[in-house]
Amino acid sequence: MLKKLRTNGSFRQLLLTCCICITGLGVYAKKSPPRTISIRFESNFQNKEVRGLVSDTTGALPGVTVLVKDKPNIGTTTDVNGRYFLEVPDDNSILVFKMVGFETQEIAVKGRAVINVVIKSADNMLDEAVVVAFGKQKKESVIGSITTINPKELKVPSSNLTTALAGRIAGMIAYQRSGEPGEDNANFFIRGITTFGTNRNPLILIDGVELSSTDLARLNPDDINSFSIMKDATATALYGARGANGVVLVTTKEGKEGKAKISLRLENSMSTATKNVELADPVTYMRLHNEAILTRDPLRELPYSDDKIDNTVLGSGSYIYPSTDWRKELFKDYTMNQRANLSVSGGGSVAKYYVAGAFNQDNGVLKVDERSNFNSNIKLKNYSLRSNVNVNLTKSTEMIIRLSGNFDDYTGPVDGGTAMYRRVMRTNPVLFPATYPVDDDHQFVKHIMFGNSVDGNYLNPYADMVSGYKDYSRSSMVAQFELKQDLSMLTQGLSFRTMLNTTRGAFFDVTRAYSPFFYQLGQYNRRENTYRVNVVNPDSGTDFLTYSPGEKTINSTFYIESAVNYTRDFNKHTLSGLLVSIMRQSLTANAPTLQQSLPFRNVGLSGRATYSYDSRYFAEFNFGYNGTERFYEDHRFGFFPAAGLAWSVSNEAFWKPLKNTINNLRLRGTYGLVGNDNIGSGRFLYLSEVNMNNVDYRSVFGRDAGYSRNGITVSRYSDQNITWETAKKMNVALEMGLFNKLEVIAEYYTERRENILQQRVSTPASMGLWVQPYANIGKAQGKGVDVQMSYNHSFNNAFWMQGRANFTYATSKYTVFEEYDYMNEPWKSRIGLPISQVFGYIGESLFVDDAEVANSPLQSFGGEVRGGDIKYRDVNGDGKITVLDQVPIGFPTEPEIVYGFGLSAGFKGFDMSAFFQGLTRESFWIDPQATAPFVSYTYQNEVISGITQNQLLKAYADDHWSEENRNVYALWPRLSAPGVSQNNSQTSTWFMRNGAFLRLKQVEFGYTLPKRIADRLRMSAPRIYVNGTNLLTFSKFGLWDVEMAGNGLGYPVQKVFNLGLNVAF
Repeated sequence: MLKKLRTNGSFRQLLLTCCICITGLGVYAKKSPPRTISIRFESNFQNKEVRGLVSDTTGALPGVTVLVKDKPNIGTTTDVNGRYFLEVPDDNSILVFKMVGFETQEIAVKGRAVINVVIKSADNMLDEAVVVAFGKQKKESVIGSITTINPKELKVPSSNLTTALAGRIAGMIAYQRSGEPGEDNANFFIRGITTFGTNRNPLILIDGVELSSTDLARLNPDDINSFSIMKDATATALYGARGANGVVLVTTKEGKEGKAKISLRLENSMSTATKNVELADPVTYMRLHNEAILTRDPLRELPYSDDKIDNTVLGSGSYIYPSTDWRKELFKDYTMNQRANLSVSGGGSVAKYYVAGAFNQDNGVLKVDERSNFNSNIKLKNYSLRSNVNVNLTKSTEMIIRLSGNFDDYTGPVDGGTAMYRRVMRTNPVLFPATYPVDDDHQFVKHIMFGNSVDGNYLNPYADMVSGYKDYSRSSMVAQFELKQDLSMLTQGLSFRTMLNTTRGAFFDVTRAYSPFFYQLGQYNRRENTYRVNVVNPDSGTDFLTYSPGEKTINSTFYIESAVNYTRDFNKHTLSGLLVSIMRQSLTANAPTLQQSLPFRNVGLSGRATYSYDSRYFAEFNFGYNGTERFYEDHRFGFFPAAGLAWSVSNEAFWKPLKNTINNLRLRGTYGLVGNDNIGSGRFLYLSEVNMNNVDYRSVFGRDAGYSRNGITVSRYSDQNITWETAKKMNVALEMGLFNKLEVIAEYYTERRENILQQRVSTPASMGLWVQPYANIGKAQGKGVDVQMSYNHSFNNAFWMQGRANFTYATSKYTVFEEYDYMNEPWKSRIGLPISQVFGYIGESLFVDDAEVANSPLQSFGGEVRGGDIKYRDVNGDGKITVLDQVPIGFPTEPEIVYGFGLSAGFKGFDMSAFFQGLTRESFWIDPQATAPFVSYTYQNEVISGITQNQLLKAYADDHWSEENRNVYALWPRLSAPGVSQNNSQTSTWFMRNGAFLRLKQVEFGYTLPKRIADRLRMSAPRIYVNGTNLLTFSKFGLWDVEMAGNGLGYPVQKVFNLGLNVAF
C-alpha cells in the first residue's frame, strides 16, 4: 500500500495535509517560518522553494502578500519579521508583492532560491509620477519647475494647513502674522512678489478646482494625495492668465482596490502664546507717567499723587487704589483644541471609493465670565466631508464623482481676539478695576458692575469682551463630475477627459450684545476702609442682548473642462500631446455695485506637446490662449507660450562608470510668457465709471438756495488700450543624485513683468480730467535661487534616517514706475528698489540736550523738539528735515530669503523628527504711536467706545532717555504725555528692526505597536505620537514673536503641544 501511494504521489499529499493540520494547531518545527503557509496540491515533483525578506526604507514589513502571477491559488504572507517562504511551479514563475499603501512589485524567479525585496511606499510612487497641469508625467520627463512635498509633512497640530507651509517648500515664501483661530492663515507667495499690481497671490487648485486660500487652509491633510507648487512658465502655461503668480496644485486621495480600510486620527493639543508683550508694573507706570508730564511741561498738574502711588505700593485696596492686570483679566495662559479625522477606502474592480470626514475645534485664550449666559471666548468648529468615487463603466471608460463640503461655525468677541489684545495695550492699569463686586447697595442688580471713570467714558476692555459675542457661519461645497475615456481602439495612447464642476459658498454673521453698566468709586471712608460705588450710566446700560445682522455673502461658480490627450512610445521615441478647453463663470450675490453683480467669465484653450528620446533628451512646448471680459475686444484674448529642454546626462552611455557615485545628473531650462488679467479694482476697464447722483457735489439752481441737485463725477475714464499684464519667465535647473541616497535640485530664475497697471501721477491741467487715468506703464523684474535637498538611508532592517533641506532666495525691483521727477533727489526714486521697500528718515541718535537741538537742522513735525528726541539726518543738506530727506531704509517688508531643514529617524517601532524654519532679509517697524506710553491712540478705521491711554512696555521703562539717563541710543526717546510726540512718531530707522529668525518649528516622537500586538487588537500599524510646534525661536528681537513683525500687539502666534493617535482597521 505504501509503495502504491508513493508511486501515484498521494503519500506526498498526505504528508502535506498532516503538516497543515499540525501547523493550524500551533505545532511547527523551530526552523520553519512562523505563520507562513504555502498550499499547493499537484502531483508535480518539480516545485521550487523560494524564500526571502520584504522590507521598505523603515525596515522589515510584516503582512505583505506574496503571490505567483497568474496563479492566485499559490501565495503566502510575510511573517512578523518580514520573511516569507513559498513553493513556486518553476524557475519561470513571477512573484507579485502586494500591500496596501505600497507599490505592487513583480520579480521573476529566474532560478534563484532567495529573493529579498525592497518595496516602495505609495508616497514614493508619487515621486515617480509628478502631478503637472491637467495630468501626470514621469518624474524623469518633467521639464518645468515643480516642487512637491510629501503630504505627511503637512500633518501638523493645527486645523489650518497654511501654517505648515513656511520653510518646507523650495520656492515658496511663507510666514504667519497672527495666531487667532479663524484669522491665522499664513501669507504665502511663489518666488516672492514680482508685481506691484493688484493680484499677487498664486492660483490655488484642489482637484483642478480654483479655490481660495481659506479653502486651502481648511483642507484636511489626511485627504491629500499630492501637494505641488508650479513656479515657471512651462509649468503654469496651461493655466494661462490664472497662473501668472504661480500655482498651488493639490489632489485628494482616491480609493484603491481591496477590502475596506478604516483610518482614524485623533489629536488633543494645548496651545499657548509663543511670547507675550511684557508690560511695566502699575507703580512704574504711574511714576513714569508723571515723569512724562514733567519732562515736557514742569508746570502741568501731575496725574498721580504720591499718596496714590504709595498706597498702591502697599496694596491698600484693589478697588480704592486699583492695580489692574488687564491681560490677566481677559486672557488664560493656555487653551485646549481637538481634532478628529476618519476615512474609509476600498473597492473592487468596478468601483473604488474614498470617503472621509473631519472635525476640528479651535478655542481661544479669552476668559468667559461665569455671570454671562453666553460664551464670549473664541470657539471655531470646522466640519469637513469628502467623497471620491471611481467607477469603471466599461474597460475603457471611467467615471469619477467628487463631493466635498467644508463648514465653519464661529463664536467669539464682537470685534475679534486681536482687537482684545490691542485694547489691553491701550488701557490704563490704575484708573479702575475691571469689575466691582456686588455690595449691599446693589444686591439686586442683574448685571455685571463694570469699572470706569467719573464720566464712564474710558475704555474698559473687559466690558468690551464679555458684553456680547459674534456668530458667523461659512460654508463651501464642491460637486465634481469627471469622465475619462480611453480611445486606444482608435489609436494607441489616445484618451479623452471632461470635467464639470460647481461650487457654492455662503457666509453670514450676527452680533448680539448689551450696553454695559459702568460704575465708579464713590464715597470712601479711609478710617474704616470702606467705600461705595455709584452707577455712571443708569439710562444707557441695558440688561438684554440686542441683535445686529452683519455681512451676508453667497457666491457660485460653474466650471467645465475638456481635454484630449495622446501618449505613444515608438522604440526610443516618446511623444505626447494635450489639448484643453476651459470655461468658467462665477457670480456673487449682494454685490455692492452693478458691475460686481454681473457674472465673471473666462474662457481658454491650452495645449502641451512633449518629446523624449531614449530617456536622455526631452523637449516640451506649452501654450495658453485665454479670453477675459475685462479688456476691450482688441485685447480680449491673449496668447502665452512657453518651451523647455532637458538633458539626462546620467543616462548617457559614457556616464556608466560614474553611475554608482552620481546616479542622476540632469539639466533643464525653460522660457515662456504668462499673462494676468486680474489688474486694477474695476471690472470693465475699457468703460468709464460715472456717478450721476453724487451728493457730495450738489449744486444750487435758481434763486432758491434750498433747490439743489446732486452732481456728476467721474471716478475712472475709459481706456480701450488697457491690456494684459505679462511676465517673461526664464528658469534653468540642475538635478543631481549621489549614491542613490542624496538628491539635490538647484534652480535659478528670472522674471520680467511688463504692462503693470498704474495710475498716472500727473496730466496736463488743460485736459480737464476729473481723476488721473490708468495705463499699462509699470515694469518690474525678479530673480532668485531655489535649492532643495533630500537624504534617505536605511542602515539595516531596524534603523533608518531621512534628512531634508530647502533654501529660497527671491528678490524683485522696480524697473519702470510712474512717479514725480526726482532729478535733484535721486534717492527718492523707486527705480531699482525692491517692490516692498519702505521709505523713511535716518534716525542718527537722540539729541543729547536742548543745545544740540538748537544747533541742528530744523525738525518741524509739530510740537517742540527737546533733548532726548530723535535726531534725523539732513540728507539733502538744506538745513531742515522734510519729506525730501526720506530715503530707502532697511530690507523689504517681505522676506527675500526663506529656508528650512529637518531630520527624521526611526528604530524598529520608534520614530522621531525635528524641523527648523527660518527667514532673513526682512525688516519691520515698531509702531511708535501704538506703543507710545500714556497717550491716546486708535488704529486706522477702528471704531472704539471710550478713551484710550496706552500701557507702558517694560522694555521702554527699562531703557528710555531721561535727564538722569542721557543715553543717546536708548530704546525709547524722551517720554511725552498726554499726546504723541510727532517728531518721534515718524517712520525711521529708529524703530526699524531686523525680522530674521530661526525657529524650531516642529518636533515629533512616535511609536508604532508591533504587528503581533496590533493583530491581537485587530488593528493595522497603530501609532501614538507627541509633537510640538513653534517651540524655540532664535532672534535678536525680543519684544514679541518676531514672525508677527509689526503686528506684535495683536493675537500672538501659538506654541502647541499635541498628543495624537493614528490607527487603521
